[in-house]
Amino acid sequence: MEASHDKGQGLPPFPDALLACVQTEPVMGEVAANLARAAALVEQAAGRGARLVVLPELANTGYVFASREEALALAEPVPGGPSSQAWIALAQRLGIYLVAGIAEREGEKLYNAALVAGPQGYLGTYRKLHLWGDENLYFEPGNLGLPVFDTPFGRLAVAICYDGWFPEVFRLQAMQGADIVAVPTNWVPMPGQTPEGPAMAHALAMSAAHSNGLVLVCADRVGRERGQPFVGRSIIVGSQGWLAAGPASHDREEILIAPFNLKQARHGRQLNVFNHVLRDRRSDVYDPALGAGIAPQAR
Repeated sequence: MEASHDKGQGLPPFPDALLACVQTEPVMGEVAANLARAAALVEQAAGRGARLVVLPELANTGYVFASREEALALAEPVPGGPSSQAWIALAQRLGIYLVAGIAEREGEKLYNAALVAGPQGYLGTYRKLHLWGDENLYFEPGNLGLPVFDTPFGRLAVAICYDGWFPEVFRLQAMQGADIVAVPTNWVPMPGQTPEGPAMAHALAMSAAHSNGLVLVCADRVGRERGQPFVGRSIIVGSQGWLAAGPASHDREEILIAPFNLKQARHGRQLNVFNHVLRDRRSDVYDPALGAGIAPQAR
């Protein structure tokens, strides 16, 4: 699925841009307060020149729902709900692109989703494909595929948290022409992971960026909610897989900003005179859909 919206009329083609992730500490169920705090941080990022700002997963509600009934009560339609409308208005007022995690309600179905808004208003919605832990008790798996949105500074896709454990997500986004992936996330510690030691999520994000020539803007949350600690340590990863900003702290709200240049990012996929991370794919061995549905050869 592909969405194409902003052609950047009146702007120079593909200008440089600053990308930002905003690390927040939402309070479970305190939607109005969460929105206000996130908006203040988004304004700070925009004031520092950011053209794209990414908020964490479920940034307006908190993450650890006690029941499906609580999740239903806190979820909102997208884009018609009050959180969506507040974020859309914020993006328009600041003239930025904003990606924000939200609990989306569609009838009696719930989705762990992200709203995408821009200076011209609502652009679209991404719904998390891979559910983690108790999310399976509340949410439906995403059913909108992997949309890619045009912006004046590059093509934007979205993945949410556990989606990042599946390399197929980033490869398919790259094959659809994505340049930047916004990653709202609520990373939790993996087995053996310490608060300030190596983070598995960082390794996965850096690998995905390098092997697909993508920039990843990973906005995490901090704090502890109903006994669940969160990792924090948001990062922005450049298209060659190296950190462009971060990691942020493991325990404080924070803004990370990094520059983005589309020409440089796309040229970076050419590793040397022979090798290009996308063109070198062996489509004679595995098809553009990553071999889905192809039976393995008998040995």
